[in-house]
Amino acid sequence: MNPILLGIIGTNLLISYKAFQDISFFRKYEFHIASIRAGEQIRMLSSAFLHADWAHLFFNMFTLYMFAPVVLNIMGNISFLLVYTGSLICGSLLTLYFHQNDYSYRAVGASGAVTGVIFSSILLEDRLMIFGFLPGSLYGFIYLLSSIYGMKAKNDNIGHTAHFGGAIGGYVITLSQMPILFVENTYMVILLAVPIVILFYLAKTGKI
Repeated sequence: MNPILLGIIGTNLLISYKAFQDISFFRKYEFHIASIRAGEQIRMLSSAFLHADWAHLFFNMFTLYMFAPVVLNIMGNISFLLVYTGSLICGSLLTLYFHQNDYSYRAVGASGAVTGVIFSSILLEDRLMIFGFLPGSLYGFIYLLSSIYGMKAKNDNIGHTAHFGGAIGGYVITLSQMPILFVENTYMVILLAVPIVILFYLAKTGKI
């Protein structure tokens, strides 16, 4: 396994395990709007290495393990780290923006960063198939639209905003690192941009 990927997965395992054993550690570093607005910005990073339970941790790390090699092989270690950390930060920033007045809002998980890696791999590999049969571009389009719906409905405990922020991060960072994709994968670039534009339109008009 690539040492960068191994390091990220290992760090998530160690920190999440510590949090499973120590609830005070978990509460100290989870994403919590009131605490962040009081000056504890470290939570915007640390929360991405905490998970709700073993299933949550396994799902995120398994997904990362499946999609990361595409980004690593095409863009290299440094650009992969940029996609991962940039998507993590974008997910936290978008979550803070949309929930800034919900002081009780809490969240944990690497989903934003992992989603960024997923979208980066979709842009980089136009023949990528999700679940063995679903084209990556279609998956990305459906995923973003479902995230917009989830953000608007607010009827579950899924961190749709962090997912969406991570997807935007992976999309923008990958294109900034490899602008040739605008020419080589124009269709996919446009398709994945549509729900992003829709999100910002809904936000600007106060409909989400």
